[in-house]
Amino acid sequence: MKVVVRHATTDDAPLIAGLTRTAWAGKVSVTSSGHRETAVLVAEHLRQGGGFILSTAEEPIGSVRWLPHDTEADTWEILRMGILPAYRGNNLSQHLLEAVIHHGMECGIGELRLAVRSDQPKLVDFYSAFAFELAEELEYSHANPLEPAPLVMRRQLR
Repeated sequence: MKVVVRHATTDDAPLIAGLTRTAWAGKVSVTSSGHRETAVLVAEHLRQGGGFILSTAEEPIGSVRWLPHDTEADTWEILRMGILPAYRGNNLSQHLLEAVIHHGMECGIGELRLAVRSDQPKLVDFYSAFAFELAEELEYSHANPLEPAPLVMRRQLR
């Protein structure tokens, strides 16, 4: 399957909000704020950080975003990565993750962080394959206070 990754623009905010809600339905706990994703929030994330959209020749099938860390200018936090259910099992999320990694390197970012929900521990192995390491001493700044704290993973880019 041929896929393309492209930078998202604020005009893509409604698309990304829909992709996130659909990708997370039945996959991520219903208490996750991703199920209530709005175009307004996505547009704000895209203005502050950025995002990518993954598409086949026919349609958009996934997305990811990143935001600069609130207090560490040299760090981005990756959030809301998801692939539509019909396309899972094809290792497609790696295209989104690799796009963020390469873009971070091009932008001179020193570190990427992401969160692994406590109910999805198998993702630790997935992210480890991309040189992310558990960072138990860190807290995820976008954690939902209504849920158990996620595991934080980091990858040094320099």
